[in-house]
Amino acid sequence: MLKRWIEALLFWAALALLWEYGVAWLGVRRYLLPPLSAVLSAGWSARELLLENTWVTLAEVLVGFGAAVLGGVLLGVVIQLSGLARRTLYPLITALQSMPKIALAPLMVVWFGYGFGSKVASTFLFAFFPVVVATLGGMQSVAINLDEHFRALHASTWDRFWRLQVPAALPAFVDGVKIAMPLAVIGAIVGEFIGAEQGLGHLMTVATANAQTDLMFAAILTITALAVLLYALVERLAKAVWWRGISF
Repeated sequence: MLKRWIEALLFWAALALLWEYGVAWLGVRRYLLPPLSAVLSAGWSARELLLENTWVTLAEVLVGFGAAVLGGVLLGVVIQLSGLARRTLYPLITALQSMPKIALAPLMVVWFGYGFGSKVASTFLFAFFPVVVATLGGMQSVAINLDEHFRALHASTWDRFWRLQVPAALPAFVDGVKIAMPLAVIGAIVGEFIGAEQGLGHLMTVATANAQTDLMFAAILTITALAVLLYALVERLAKAVWWRGISF
């Protein structure tokens, strides 16, 4: 375990040094790519501003992601249990999945305004489809022999669903949720790019307009750290759900 931590630390240290000194070695102008020290200095100077906007983006991500998980699971279950929904809703979901989400972000602003609602809607839009597909795919992955065994025992539809399909769907569901979490962060940032008065995406837009490249990179690092922390949290929670699912 210690060896892994040391290897990871050395890798990130090497990457940081490459960024810091590679900019000078290659003669890259600071307004294009400032050195890491300048980015960290700008981030520290604007720490209160970064923190304030991080809380805004975090709220948008959590609400949108929670709605996407809940809605995705419910829709996946409905499609699995209903032949009509499988023939109608599933093709619709597939068609919507193929649409470029970023193209729909301006529409969210038209429908929900420049406030919190449009950012939540954008977050939901980005995170929803992976959860639906993962839930549905997991429930359809039940081994045929296990399903036949349950039917031979005259298990009810509810028993087959709760004791067979749900545990079988957990691995795929966990993967879908882990994929959806970074997408939720992207959705919130895209929504803030389109139109917002707060949030890290809005801060990046302002920094770009004012040629504050160091602050823009500081916001990017903050967004990255936020996405990584949320992903790690989801992964921990997913493991807890998985172990609980084994006991079904």
